[in-house]
Amino acid sequence: MARNAVARNNVTTLGRADGPVLLFAHGFGCDQNMWRRIIGAFTDGYRVVLFDHVGAGGSDLDAYDHATYASLDAYARDIVEICDEMALTEVTLVGHSVSAMIGAFAVAQRPDLFARLVMVSPSPRFIDDRDYTGGFTEEDIDGLLESLDSNYFGWAANMAPMVMGDAQPAALQEELTVSFCRTRPDIAYDFARVTFLSDARDVLTEVPTPTLVLQCTNDLLAAVEVGEYVHAQLPHSRFVLLAATGHCPHVSAPDETAAAIHAFLADV
Repeated sequence: MARNAVARNNVTTLGRADGPVLLFAHGFGCDQNMWRRIIGAFTDGYRVVLFDHVGAGGSDLDAYDHATYASLDAYARDIVEICDEMALTEVTLVGHSVSAMIGAFAVAQRPDLFARLVMVSPSPRFIDDRDYTGGFTEEDIDGLLESLDSNYFGWAANMAPMVMGDAQPAALQEELTVSFCRTRPDIAYDFARVTFLSDARDVLTEVPTPTLVLQCTNDLLAAVEVGEYVHAQLPHSRFVLLAATGHCPHVSAPDETAAAIHAFLADV
């Protein structure tokens, strides 16, 4: 594995070199490019740091190891390494979807590095469990993973538009489909297993930083009840229900999403 996390994770820095740090972590099937519609709202006042999870985008694919990246903890350690190598402190970590939970693990591991956490469309567990409703049964997730494994590109063509949201323009649905299809199928399968089979509920109570939970309406992957659960479990959180629909408000509703983050940053 490459020693240098900045190179390994294809780190990009924009905005004010001396500004407070905003570190953006992308979700499944994406890379740092998916933040491009929103980061312009922050580059004047912040140091914006973007990266690709190992196995995605311009990351070092030779650094990907199936056993190493079999847990959310491994991806969280990469974030911590990036912060340490770049001497980043008082970081506001913005994580989308599974990276909201990866962010929770990173903050719990090293609370000294992080001042705030922003969770965009989070879900700590996708599978229903007694008094918890994640939105899917075990059979649902088994079927999803089996379909992905047998025909990844066909799965991506069907799944990506639903993740973006049926109400979103075809161009945005196609953009996510193309993003999914850029991911190497074996890596996508591994990351899908980590994403859809993980249970991150316990880590939520260990997050000491002020946290913003941004939830969309009509989200196929994370219902409003899931966002409300995350909000209730976090010690210091604020819940905002966006008018945006689908699972990717930073793509489909960047202005509304940026405004909610700005309001949180100004008030905490």
